[in-house]
Amino acid sequence: MTPSPPRPVTGLRATARITARADARGSTRLPVLDGDGPLALRRLRAHGNQARVCVVGAMSAPLGGDRLAIEVTAEAGTAVRITSAAATVALPGRTGEPATYDVRLTVADGARLDWLPEPLISAAGSDLRMTTTVDLAPTARLVLREEQVLGRSGERPGTLRSRLTVRRAGRTLLDQETAYGPGVPGWDTSAVLDGHRAVGQLLVADPEWEAEPPDVRLLGDAAAERPGAGDGDGAGQGVLAPLAGPAALATVVAPDALKLRRLLDEAAEAVEAARSAAAG
Repeated sequence: MTPSPPRPVTGLRATARITARADARGSTRLPVLDGDGPLALRRLRAHGNQARVCVVGAMSAPLGGDRLAIEVTAEAGTAVRITSAAATVALPGRTGEPATYDVRLTVADGARLDWLPEPLISAAGSDLRMTTTVDLAPTARLVLREEQVLGRSGERPGTLRSRLTVRRAGRTLLDQETAYGPGVPGWDTSAVLDGHRAVGQLLVADPEWEAEPPDVRLLGDAAAERPGAGDGDGAGQGVLAPLAGPAALATVVAPDALKLRRLLDEAAEAVEAARSAAAG
């Protein structure tokens, strides 16, 4: 095996690009599948007309000072699902500078993009600034899952600042910023995470919800606190709520990554039920 080249002291600069395009038969092709640096891209077996891609980490990243980005374009009428092979671990670097990880997603009319990476882990001593920017056409569909784990087992978290911005037809659908870890006031108080170490969200945009968006639904221990429900079991808690547009957002906190995923799966099931009701 050829050894990897040494990492530059100033940090890596790498951008991976994915473009999905519909062919004459309506199937989705991937004319651009360009991995870079630690962001290797692997084409998976298609499912119907849906193309599938897996992001594989080719080396440890992001480290302090790294500048990483992924750009995804789903052209009109396409369907693409993007996952990752393993969790992304933010680690301290030699420069003392924060790392950046920018995700830019563009979904055209009639296209559907499922962005479902494995969790991001903020390791002790790391400092990561992450941005996710999504531009949706009026009839685009999106399923986006984000999971963030604050610290590996038995260690304190690094500093993690994250911003998610979603625009639909040029208008802002969601713009939120979060920050956790050393140097962030109050992040671990009862007003924010209340001792939990995993936080995540599921955002689903579907034009079929224009007339009737999903109802508000409590998740996990939050649902158990309703009159007549059982006691909470420490599974974490969250809420699924409609946005001001044909979209719904589930926000969840949990003690660990496993319980976080269970709650987000619960939210996904509720979303599918709402989508079926809107379609039928």
